Amino acid sequence: MIAVTELENPEKLEELVLTPDERARGVRIDQVMFTMDWTGEDHPGQLAAFVADRVRAFGAEPVGVDTDTVHRAAEDHATLRRGDLPVRQLDHLSGVLADLGCTLLVWEDGTDTYGLLVAPTGGHEPAGLLHEGLPVRPWGSEPEETLVSLNCPDCSQMLVWELPPTETLADEHCDCGAALFDTEGHPLPNVTLHA
Repeated sequence: MIAVTELENPEKLEELVLTPDERARGVRIDQVMFTMDWTGEDHPGQLAAFVADRVRAFGAEPVGVDTDTVHRAAEDHATLRRGDLPVRQLDHLSGVLADLGCTLLVWEDGTDTYGLLVAPTGGHEPAGLLHEGLPVRPWGSEPEETLVSLNCPDCSQMLVWELPPTETLADEHCDCGAALFDTEGHPLPNVTLHA
């Protein structure tokens, strides 16, 4: 388990994901971030190696940081679709990191790429973190906003909403007048949301 010292300012991402030595040397967050396409690693083992390196940087032994079991289980799963394996790997590593007193963080940069960071948090789940003005949240936590997009079934106009967790699209209509959502915020039968 990694011992977490009191942070000067817990909202500062740099203090969470960079070691004191890295901060002193001017290492940038992008230099300790692993970027992975939604379809997965370029080469098996890259993600686990990154996580293990970060755990070691914080002074702990990366016990259990391995995704081989996830890869083997995926080979036996004929129903896995493209993009499912990385999610299973991230779920697995998030649990392993929690046992080591760390949190797997994901940077939501608005693309289909996972920007991943490791932070020693001692079981505390950080919130309100930003990198380049965009949210960074613990893997598996609910995003602060949900992106909803669709093409209007009547006029084909693309519509996009960014919704905070407390809002729905109840009774929403397109500018052309077409009804899109029911009173509870569920899309009407003729409306297909983009995945």
